[in-house]
Amino acid sequence: MAGRIRRADIDEVRQRVNIADVVGQYVALKRAGVDSSKGLCPFHDEKSPSFHVRPNSSYFNCFGCGEKGDVFTFLEKIDHLSFTEAVEKLAAQVGYQLTYEDGGPERDVSQRARILEANAAAEQFFVEQLATPEARLGQDFLTGRGFDRAACDHFRVGFGPNSYDALIKHLKAKKFTEEELEAAGLVSRGDRGIYDRFRGRLIWPIRDVTGATIGFGARRLRDDDQGPKYLNTAETSVYHKAKALYGIDLAKRSISKDRRVVVVEGYTDVMACHVAGITTAVATCGTAFGPDHVSLIRRILGDVEAGDQRSRGEVIFTFDPDEAGQKAASKAFAEDSKFAANTFVAVAPDGLDPCDLRMERGDESLRSIIETKTPLFEFIIRRTLVGFDLNTVEGRVQATRAVAPVISTIKDRSLIDGYIRVVSGWIGVEPGDIQSAMRGTQTVRVEVERDTGDAVTFRSLDKHPQWILERDVLVVALQYPERVGIERAGEIVACHFDNPALSAVRTAMVGAFASFSTPNWVSAIIDGVDESLRSLVGELATVSIPVKIVSTPAPANESPGSAAKRVADDAAKTEAGIAQYVLNLTTALLESDIARQRTELIGVLQRTPETSPDFAAIQRRIAVLEDKRRSLQVVT
Repeated sequence: MAGRIRRADIDEVRQRVNIADVVGQYVALKRAGVDSSKGLCPFHDEKSPSFHVRPNSSYFNCFGCGEKGDVFTFLEKIDHLSFTEAVEKLAAQVGYQLTYEDGGPERDVSQRARILEANAAAEQFFVEQLATPEARLGQDFLTGRGFDRAACDHFRVGFGPNSYDALIKHLKAKKFTEEELEAAGLVSRGDRGIYDRFRGRLIWPIRDVTGATIGFGARRLRDDDQGPKYLNTAETSVYHKAKALYGIDLAKRSISKDRRVVVVEGYTDVMACHVAGITTAVATCGTAFGPDHVSLIRRILGDVEAGDQRSRGEVIFTFDPDEAGQKAASKAFAEDSKFAANTFVAVAPDGLDPCDLRMERGDESLRSIIETKTPLFEFIIRRTLVGFDLNTVEGRVQATRAVAPVISTIKDRSLIDGYIRVVSGWIGVEPGDIQSAMRGTQTVRVEVERDTGDAVTFRSLDKHPQWILERDVLVVALQYPERVGIERAGEIVACHFDNPALSAVRTAMVGAFASFSTPNWVSAIIDGVDESLRSLVGELATVSIPVKIVSTPAPANESPGSAAKRVADDAAKTEAGIAQYVLNLTTALLESDIARQRTELIGVLQRTPETSPDFAAIQRRIAVLEDKRRSLQVVT
């Protein structure tokens, strides 16, 4: 076993590496003054960049969450490496030979490093196998979809022999153990021991933003293959499908440069887009587009809030027109509010996916579909209206009620009035009808299933003033945790909740505090409640709050600069209104709880003899509560 890396070697690697280049593989950085770049912090969710990198000092610092350190610290945190692994990774990148305190160049390789090495060796094996006669089915598949040898080489497409242990024998010859192959997800285990996981299939390597191969996706080719059409690497210590995006290693520079990302649904769709010149295309890996994908894209996109719509980035989703594609669209819509970028949908005619469209109609047709994109809100609204008979009064009323929650979720409030006018024309109602429906809506979740039985719902909790207060506080705690703050959130969950259902949600919040104010906050709470309450949490997390949206009419001949300032001022006023609403509401609950505790203590005090030692202690507790109540009034 090798000893520790020599200090001189560590210093040498630090000097040879530019921290901005390393961080730039994960975060889109922009100049922020002399010897300083900044971008969105990869360690916490934020809308405005507070993550600064200083190349001259090889140091980073986030003024938002407080994370800081040198280039080794960054890799330790972002890639979950040990210090030694971080040094070794950077040394390998710059071609520097490390030595250890015992004098030897060998090292005690971590399991993570061995998994990555096994994946790299497997990738090379698969690529070589694609050129063999046995891979004829795979070659024909790729050729039939318009991919030549250059495209296959660019994406390192490979083939897994239809053999029980061809890969195993190859990797064992390279000194990999069975345990390492299992840890990498390259093999499966049966009654006869381990066997190759990917057999008789086309194989695509899945890489992270640094270009390291973390897993594989394999497509079925043979009719006698009873496995799924696509088979991916199982979850490992380096591969997590909810965080992986196929093609991100090849697309990241174009995404950062063009401030655009195109999200497609499959490996061949990514290939088709890149070959057609759409080099910002990526795809999820056998899972729905989720919050971890949002975080990854935002960092590379440099996705920050901007007053001018034109200065924002673009996220373009492509979906198949079938039911699965429609569900994917709804899930993407659920993540829309996490983007500052403008979101769009591009759907090819005749139900063609990007690969089929390119194959049948050429590169230009595929590029044209991406350019003639539709705003995601418009796509979801039009889809919501499908099935309503707009020729009848009943149909128009039902359509108005269905579309109102969708419009309510538009994060750019300056667009709401425009959508109300346009959608009212589509349905054939007055704009005021949609506005009334928006005021009455109780949820903004698309396609939420409403329980018509005795289940607890948002509306059923308006029968008692205290229930309403508790309910509305949970609404802001779920939707605006950054406004509430971790300290006040702790005070909220310490309060007594009269309503049993809301009390259960409050308890789940306590268990989910590790995810407070992160994209996983609501989902963590949903996971912590009984199944019967999950729909209620969904409503609490999406219902609109009664805060007036400030939207100043644009004067005639307004300059672009004035327009940007007007929009920014309106947004600031709206945000101030939300902040005040959150403060007032949470203060009201805390005051209510203080009053409850005070009443209980006064009752106990009246039953306690003055000569009892408890009498003075109870008086002190009452005085503490009164001081706390006064402090709340000062803050308000």
